[in-house]
Amino acid sequence: MVRIREFENGVGTLFHRNLVRGSTHLYNGQEAVAVGAVAALRPTDPVTCTYRGHGVVLARGSDPVACYAEILGRSGGLCGGKGGSMHLTDVSRAHYGSHAIVGAHLPIAVGLGLGAQYRGTDEVSLTFFGDGTVNIGAFHEALNLAAVWSLPVVFVIENNLYGEYSPVAATTPITRLADRAAGYAMPGVQVDGNDVHAVRDIVATAAERARGGGGPTLIEALTYRQVGHSRSDPATYRPEGELDAWLERDPITLLERFIGDAAATASVRERVAAEITAALDAALALPEPDEAELLTDVIG
Repeated sequence: MVRIREFENGVGTLFHRNLVRGSTHLYNGQEAVAVGAVAALRPTDPVTCTYRGHGVVLARGSDPVACYAEILGRSGGLCGGKGGSMHLTDVSRAHYGSHAIVGAHLPIAVGLGLGAQYRGTDEVSLTFFGDGTVNIGAFHEALNLAAVWSLPVVFVIENNLYGEYSPVAATTPITRLADRAAGYAMPGVQVDGNDVHAVRDIVATAAERARGGGGPTLIEALTYRQVGHSRSDPATYRPEGELDAWLERDPITLLERFIGDAAATASVRERVAAEITAALDAALALPEPDEAELLTDVIG
C-alpha cells in the first residue's frame, strides 16, 4: 500500500511538471481495496480494472519503472508508451487492462470467467469498478450473464462516494450498492474498503465459492478517494470536514496501527520511498518510442 501511495504521489509530481499527456486519476486512499483483493487471488486469476488503475496494477506486481514509463509515454512502458495512464495492462501478471470507458471492462471480466469455465480450470476472474458503474447497462448485462451461467467472477465495487463530481445519492436511488446483487440471485456483501484484512477475507470467500462452481459475488468496498476525480479537479464540491474524517481512517494509517511497530513501519516507508524515487528517475531516463514502433501492436 505504501508503494502505491508513493507511486501516485510521483505521478502527481510528473503531471504538475507537464510531463504527462492527458489526465491522470490517482488511487490515493483506496489502496486497501486493491491490495486486499489481490492478496486473496492466485497469480493466474485474471484481473481487470478502471482507468483509476495504477494501484491495482502495482498490487498485481507490475514493475513501477514500466508503469511510470507507460504514463510518461516512454519506450519500456507496459504498453510501449502507447496506452498511457488510463490503460495500464500487464498480461504477464494476468492483468487484462485498465479501461477508460466506464463499465466497458465488466463484459471482458465475464468473458475471462467464461474462458476459465470452458477450459475447465479453476481460475477466478475479478474486476474492480467504481460506484458510478452500477448505473451503466454493461454492469447489469455482465452480472446477469455471470449469474445465468454461474461463472467464476468476483465483482468489486470501489465505492469512493463520488462518480466523478456527483455524490452517490445524486445518481443512485439505493444507499447500499451491494443490494443490486439481489436482482441477479448472487450474494451481495459490503466491506470496509479501508481495512486491508477485511477486504482480503471477503474476496477470499467469494473466490473460493467461485472456484467451487458456486458462481459470482458482488462486493461493495466502502472507501474514499483523497484527491479529486482527476488531476484537474480540486474537489471543492466535498462537504466541509468530510476529507478530514476520512483521512483519520487512511488505510495505511489503519494498517500501521494494527502492526503497532512504529520503527518497522517507518522503515518500510523510507525503503519504499527510495525505491519509487529510483523507479521514477529510471523511467524519466528512458527514450520516447522509436517511430518504427508507431503501428506495432495496433489493430486498425
